[in-house]
Amino acid sequence: MNKNKIIYWVTTGIVSAMMHFSAFGYLTNADMKAAFVHLGLPDYFRIELAILKILGGFALILPQVPSKIKAVAYFGFALTFVSAFIAHTASGDPISVAIIPIIFLAILSVSFVFYNKVKA
Repeated sequence: MNKNKIIYWVTTGIVSAMMHFSAFGYLTNADMKAAFVHLGLPDYFRIELAILKILGGFALILPQVPSKIKAVAYFGFALTFVSAFIAHTASGDPISVAIIPIIFLAILSVSFVFYNKVKA
């Protein structure tokens, strides 16, 4: 396996695992439910976001998923990370909490760049 594929699979695996882990937390953890209340988000959004994170995580890691669907998953995750940063910042959370989505946005960006290198 060449360097580009390794970078792609490692970064994609990190993003996908994080999305699945957070989706599981959204659906099972009372603290996560409270975090959505803290951010001023409705409870139904927590459920919608969990389902979409699960689907998007699978879209990124399954090789047979078409490129256009992967592109939608990349865009959706980028939008989620930017929105999470804004929500945490607007709710007065410390920068140590607000910066985490930006770190994952950077990892997602590396995954996207190397996805395009690997598929070309």
